[in-house]
Amino acid sequence: MKLYNFQRKNNMSKICISSDSTCDLTKEILKNRNIPIIPLHVLLGQKEYSDGVDITPSDIFSFVKEHNILPKTSATSVFEFQRYFEDLLKEYDYVIHFDISSEISSTYQNGCLAAQDFDGRVKVIDSRNLSTGIGALVMKACDLRDEGKSFEEITSWAEKKRFEVQTSFVVDTVDYLHKGGRCSSAALLATRLFGIHPSIDMREGKLLADEKYRGSLKKCIEKYVLKLKEKYPTYDDTRCFITHSSCDEEIVKDIVEIVKNNFHFKEIIPTIAGSVITSHCGQGTLGVLFLKD
Repeated sequence: MKLYNFQRKNNMSKICISSDSTCDLTKEILKNRNIPIIPLHVLLGQKEYSDGVDITPSDIFSFVKEHNILPKTSATSVFEFQRYFEDLLKEYDYVIHFDISSEISSTYQNGCLAAQDFDGRVKVIDSRNLSTGIGALVMKACDLRDEGKSFEEITSWAEKKRFEVQTSFVVDTVDYLHKGGRCSSAALLATRLFGIHPSIDMREGKLLADEKYRGSLKKCIEKYVLKLKEKYPTYDDTRCFITHSSCDEEIVKDIVEIVKNNFHFKEIIPTIAGSVITSHCGQGTLGVLFLKD
């Protein structure tokens, strides 16, 4: 296990790299890289939960199965951000905070409003991403911090690099997308009749339909990974994430091996999507996410 040193060196500023809960990084990573998290919220019926705190993807699946409707998700409030940043600045000189794409949620806007109260010591980044697309940016920002880069250097890098992230997924079933109004009834029927597993791609901060794969979920994901290999002959090989919403364990293991055999990442990190992401994509979704070169 690689160890990281977070102690201040000489007169260097103490910089916090932070994210909202949709980054889908594991608890182990968050602890080892000293990354604090502020949650978004999930509403099941009349009860509100905090993503990653008191709700799990299994709760989402049970709710949808029982009620045949999707849970609602909501942004972190300005007040929550104010308290969160205030607490962090008791320990750190600066905070660089990453949020889910502003095209998807108002979380970023709320974070910016809260940051205005802290005299430039907090920078909120619109990641233009979700899930471990955010996580990839967050971890690279941690790398830069630990290399001794300044607050200004890291924020400048993040503002540029956020547009250069491979974020896409293959969906097992479009039922959740249909319930959420992101997929027509005709498309839902076609995927069921013809065994189609579509992929969705993050472009300009939005999730858009991409390829359509036919066959078993395992075969479709294998085709998707090989397509990524063709599309990205060069990439940042520091790490990649294989993020899924409770996929079959054997499929995840198979995809890890395929990625190992077709890419040369120094680190391959399987993670499970949190409750907010799961609420929109449903069970069995899987993506390979990494920084582009």
